[in-house]
Amino acid sequence: MRRKALNHVVVFWRFQQFCLLILILTVALAPLAAEAQQAGKVPRVGMLMPVSPVAASYNIETFRRGLAERGYSEGQNIALESRFADGRVEPLADLAAELVRLNVDVIVTWGTPAAHAAKRATQTIPIVMAAVAEPVATGLVASLARPGGNVTGVSFPAEMSAKNVELLKEIVPKVSRVALLWNPDNQVHRVTLREVQRAAGIMAVQLQPLAVRDPREFDAAFVAMMRERADALIVANELLFLAHRTRIVDLVAKSRLPATYSRREWAEAGGLMSYGPSFRDSFRRAAAYVDKILKGAKPADLPVEQPTKLELVINLKTAKELGLAIPPLLLLRADQVIE
Repeated sequence: MRRKALNHVVVFWRFQQFCLLILILTVALAPLAAEAQQAGKVPRVGMLMPVSPVAASYNIETFRRGLAERGYSEGQNIALESRFADGRVEPLADLAAELVRLNVDVIVTWGTPAAHAAKRATQTIPIVMAAVAEPVATGLVASLARPGGNVTGVSFPAEMSAKNVELLKEIVPKVSRVALLWNPDNQVHRVTLREVQRAAGIMAVQLQPLAVRDPREFDAAFVAMMRERADALIVANELLFLAHRTRIVDLVAKSRLPATYSRREWAEAGGLMSYGPSFRDSFRRAAAYVDKILKGAKPADLPVEQPTKLELVINLKTAKELGLAIPPLLLLRADQVIE
């Protein structure tokens, strides 16, 4: 009887040891299980686009190709959550907040307003600027070398717009009065205006700024431009203008004035000439930032890059319609000539 009781004690003691071992293993392996679960998680990238899905499609596709070059395949080891503001600034704040609620791993933005909307929405989720002008001057980053905070990416200086004055002088040497279509609500345009004014002074050209905040103001701006007898036009880099580029190009054609723009999409839409950074290249480089961040890099430590490729696109068909002879040396410098 005593031996039977002793056996019960031994069995109970061993059962306690077994339970204790299970408890220890559970506690010890919990972090590993969580880590394994995390390792199997598909990272999500939020795309905050200020334009329509159609207008953003090529840049997003370029971004996808940039991810593919680094071993990512959408739907397998990465997911994109895209939000579009359809050419308006007002929805950006709500769209950014929606991406934050989705708890995406990174937010990729296009343009200064979208970058600011994302930065106001989160101080923790990394933000990659695919194409932003003057991020230091507008308060997005502390410096290009050491961005600080949660924002980094690809930027370009506003003074590149000043090059358009020189290009117009090459095409129309006698130009003396140039109009500038700009948006006073765009922080970057204040820098653009200053730089274009400086370049105009050097080239002995009088500048006529035409402020446009709303698409309904386009017609009045062109009436003022013709009334003041402008010889040529510079259209500043502005997503509001880009969203209405077909209408603007049509107004320019009716005015029969040479005009320069900052992006190839304008020349492709019938504009005379564009000069500026390759935004498609910028989106490919944005994919490299996303890759580094997903692998553990912090935005604060990733320097902001500036464009390595500037594109000059000339629409020869438009030049002929305006009766302009493009200098042969300028044609040789062009990255693309549209015939």
